[in-house]
Order: sequence, then structure tokens, then C-alpha cells
Amino acid sequence: MKLPKSVTRNIARAMLICFAPFAMFAPVAQAGMIGTDQVISSTQAQSDRAHLIESLSRADLADQLRSAGVDPVQLQDRISSLTDEEVAMLNEQLDQLPAGGGILGIAVFVFVVLLITDILGYTDIFPFVKKTAR
Repeated sequence: MKLPKSVTRNIARAMLICFAPFAMFAPVAQAGMIGTDQVISSTQAQSDRAHLIESLSRADLADQLRSAGVDPVQLQDRISSLTDEEVAMLNEQLDQLPAGGGILGIAVFVFVVLLITDILGYTDIFPFVKKTAR
């Protein structure tokens, strides 16, 4: 059974009207290759962050930071909000310090970093710091 040409055209028009909106609002997918250097830098950044958290969670250093008035929970939050470059810089400075002898230096360095970020208004750790306008 063959349909008349006018019926076929009407069916085609109806289908076009029904399916045209789907084609107009279909999301466009964007794809690209991820380079090896991007994967390595992401992995390195995660590793650096874990190393920094592990180093700062040592009992002796945690005691030093608490005595300086730094809350360990706020310290963990601040470490997670640091950029990858800042974490790498902190790790580099931690690795250059002598074992055991630089704990006070690390505590002072972390205190200064937190103080600077508090002055700039990125954190609200120390109540004695006047905040600058954002």
C-alpha cells in the first residue's frame, strides 16, 4: 500500500515540526585531549598537599602551632584553600629545614602565612587583625 504524496509530505512536515526543537536545543559537546603534563601536575599537586598536611599534623608541630594560637581545624581548612603553587612553596621550604631543628621555624612561617592571608581578608583566624577592604 502506497500513501499519496500529499500524506507523505504532511507526515514529514509534522515530524519536522515535532523534532526541530530537539535539534535546536541539543547541547554541544566540547572534547579535547588532556596532556600528560596536566595529569602529572594535578597528581603532583595532590601529593604536595597530602605531604604538607602530614608534616603539619605531627604532634610536636601541632603543639607548637596551638601554643601560637593557631587552631588545627582552621589550619587544615586553610591548607585546602591554598593554591598549588603556595603548597609547593611551603613543601619546598619544609624540605630545606633541618630535621627536628626547624619546627619553630615552620610554626613561625605558617603563622606568618596565616597572618598575611588574614590581613588580606581571605581568612578570619585572628581576632586582633584589622581586615582590609576586599
